[in-house]
Amino acid sequence: MALTFYLSRTLGIDIYDTHDNFIGKVCDILVEQNPVKTEDNENARPKVTALKLKISKITRYIDFSNVSISKVNGRYEIMCKHVENASDAIINKSLPLVQCILDKQIIDLNGRKLVRVNDVRLATIKQGTYAIAVDVGMEGLLRRIGLSKSLNAILKMFGTTLPSKFILWDEIEAIDFSNLNIRLSTTFTKLNHLHPSDLADIIEDLGKKAKTEVFSSLDDETAADVLEELEPEAQVHILENLSLEKAADVLEKMPAHEVADIMDELEPQKAEELLNEMETESSNDVRELLEYEDDMVGSLMSNEYISFNKRFTVGQALDELRKQKPEDDMLYSILVTDDKERLVATISLRDLVVESPETQLHQIMDVKLITVFDDDKIDSLAEIISKYNMLAIPVIDTASKIQGIVIIDSIVEDLINKGKTNKR
Repeated sequence: MALTFYLSRTLGIDIYDTHDNFIGKVCDILVEQNPVKTEDNENARPKVTALKLKISKITRYIDFSNVSISKVNGRYEIMCKHVENASDAIINKSLPLVQCILDKQIIDLNGRKLVRVNDVRLATIKQGTYAIAVDVGMEGLLRRIGLSKSLNAILKMFGTTLPSKFILWDEIEAIDFSNLNIRLSTTFTKLNHLHPSDLADIIEDLGKKAKTEVFSSLDDETAADVLEELEPEAQVHILENLSLEKAADVLEKMPAHEVADIMDELEPQKAEELLNEMETESSNDVRELLEYEDDMVGSLMSNEYISFNKRFTVGQALDELRKQKPEDDMLYSILVTDDKERLVATISLRDLVVESPETQLHQIMDVKLITVFDDDKIDSLAEIISKYNMLAIPVIDTASKIQGIVIIDSIVEDLINKGKTNKR
């Protein structure tokens, strides 16, 4: 028969061996750091591995495999059949619940937010003892100070009880390991499944150290998406505290115009260090954009765009798009060039999809071009976007050579955050 109990109810309990010899008081419970799914543990909930005990001022860790927990007359009793110290290997691969979970902020993956843990629920079954959920409700807090039972008894007379709020263990991510003397090897793998916007909101709510800790654990692709969503202050903090190699790897995954915006927020020396660490091609793209003044179109444009020669067939263009796998916003404006690589027209993705593969682009392209120059003033963009209902505007130089495109998202962001387009 399964026994469920709470972490808070075990703290301070005296442990004895089978001969009634006092072993120590429970001050923490350790669980697996990286639980593995098995038939007996299909939700990969962490198994209890060790107990942290105190005897006077001495601390010791005992292996949990010889420990049993029972409930007698409403009180928990913990018995150790055979006292065996937990090995360093077990301790170093375990997570102390009091030290890292209780009263700490964790991430509720379903709610996509930070919550505070008031208690931890555990369960003992035939296969072992496991941490199964965290209590983030008021009942957990009152349980800690010994008021939940009496208050529930009063509320029961009125046909109600204290609201419980549990989050299953596999739906949380622990993030605060700041008090550990060891460096946990686990990464926050569950976080990679959250939307970058949600992750950015969570990271911005974290403390300074945890911000960098969580961000650095993300894979480079996810980290790049999250960095784009962060507020400038958080972007700067993270890049200043990440390793140079990790920061450069992440920036290389981002559009050059986004990186250029971030570089403008950094100290010049730090920006130069990052640019030098990045791959040459990526770094050069960013440097080109940084040459533009803040009030020029070039400072908002992306130098990543899609263009095809007008003699391309629809089939060739679609094949190339499949190879490139461009981001959504790059498809807002597909550009068409002549043999001298001058911009002569645009073409819509719709036309490429509906036309026959052998049709050449010059037969279906739209020659009514709306463009801006890279050295035009930014305040001209909002009017053009509004007047012509465009999602992206091609940017050219005086020789009609393509310099990039300005995406409507960049213009809207500029309007909201900096107001450059309203300058007169």
